[in-house]
Amino acid sequence: MKQKKILLDTSVIINGFISEMLGSGEIADTQIIVPRVVVAELQNQASKGLEIGFRGLEELKKIREICQGRNIPYYIRGPLPTVEDIKLAHSGRIDELILELSKKLSATLYTSDYVMHLVAQAEGISSRHLVLKIEKGPMKIEKYIGDDVLSVHLKEGVPPYIKRGKPGNFRLVRLSKEPLSGDLLEEMIAEINERARSSEDSFIEMKMGGATVIQMGNYRITVARPPFSDGLELTLVRPLVKLTLNDYHISEVLRKRIETAEGIIISGPPGSGKSTLAASLAEFYMNSGKVVKTFESPRDLQVGPEITQYAPLEGDFEKTAEILLLVRPDYTIFDEVRKTKDFMVYADMRLAGVGMVGVVHSSSPIDAVQRLIERIDIGITPRIVDTVIFVTNGEIKSVYELGLSVRVPAGMTSDDLARPVVEVRNFDNKKLEYEIYMYGDERVVVPVSGQKDRIEELVSQYDREAIVEVGKKSVIIRASRDAFGRLIGKNGENIDKLENQI
Repeated sequence: MKQKKILLDTSVIINGFISEMLGSGEIADTQIIVPRVVVAELQNQASKGLEIGFRGLEELKKIREICQGRNIPYYIRGPLPTVEDIKLAHSGRIDELILELSKKLSATLYTSDYVMHLVAQAEGISSRHLVLKIEKGPMKIEKYIGDDVLSVHLKEGVPPYIKRGKPGNFRLVRLSKEPLSGDLLEEMIAEINERARSSEDSFIEMKMGGATVIQMGNYRITVARPPFSDGLELTLVRPLVKLTLNDYHISEVLRKRIETAEGIIISGPPGSGKSTLAASLAEFYMNSGKVVKTFESPRDLQVGPEITQYAPLEGDFEKTAEILLLVRPDYTIFDEVRKTKDFMVYADMRLAGVGMVGVVHSSSPIDAVQRLIERIDIGITPRIVDTVIFVTNGEIKSVYELGLSVRVPAGMTSDDLARPVVEVRNFDNKKLEYEIYMYGDERVVVPVSGQKDRIEELVSQYDREAIVEVGKKSVIIRASRDAFGRLIGKNGENIDKLENQI
């Protein structure tokens, strides 16, 4: 095919079409023209650490080298964009400049943007729309994935590593001694980006300076570049198992609690299986005849097509919540609740009457509650969260239930000190384990269970056979008579010390 002049827009450069067509000889005996505004746009994106900018500049370099090798004229034409052009880029100003240049030079516009193609035709500009061909074969990064591989970790200048095993029980395995080259990683990244744009179940979840997150089917792929990271890094994470609530072998009492609870927090350390349990609860509620939605960033919960997965609208979950309230779901799964704004959205949704299941990183179940109470009023905490499920190694290890009472907290004696107290009880035995209340201006979390054990430990240094009785306002120590002297001490110094310790 012969063209007198071909003018390239940003989309067709990024897709890599032109270098392929030049390499195959499909484009020959013509001029290749790149608008200066396109080069400036790609440079700006690369300066911000965006993947699209790096890929576009690499492609331009390849096009120029092929043109030089085949004696094909290669030009950069047109003015640089002004400050106003850059400000109006999102309104289509850059596209307008490209179209104007194409008309001025009487060049055929090559684009992968269908809207751009239609606008060119509407303005009488010669245009060719190049459609991406979808490759069905496996990607290069998939050669590292086996049945028991949780994640793939690739970095420039470092041998490839994988995590092998299952959530909570895995090991890091080095696959070879040879370090990976930057060129190989760039090829993998370009392939992933092409597949993300062309595949129906793939999308670019986030693009920020030096970082790109792509959700591709079950794969969550993260690309990190300097200056955000100290080197080019490519990470792929995938869920290894999909469980139902029955797979957790929970008691019938806990199942009924989950059926009626409307403010659930699933807590645990990273990689413990929190999101897997959250997906199981989503499927459980959906199968129980409930309307279920999810809040995710990135959207990687393994749920059925009946459950719609929402991302932050314009980067803000608060805006997503406004839309979701119009949809009127029965339950919303919030994976993961991290920032103060996330906790506030969770609380607002719950107070609006939506059943909420939130996923929170924490090293213990009470830490998850602590993160919540730092951001909301203590008095409404049990209305927002009534159940905390702690997960480690893919199993439910403990469950807490929250309630509210007005009384004197444990350890205080005066009735004048009565106040609202959030009671955190062990779900299995109903034993009170923590109290949460305001002490002055401070929110305090006080462990209640274990007091007697601690007092017995202190008393045992004087009498190992002593019996301790803990009352509401006092502690009675029953000791053998020959231990009285040691327990009281000279001038009562031991008993005074013990009282202070207790």
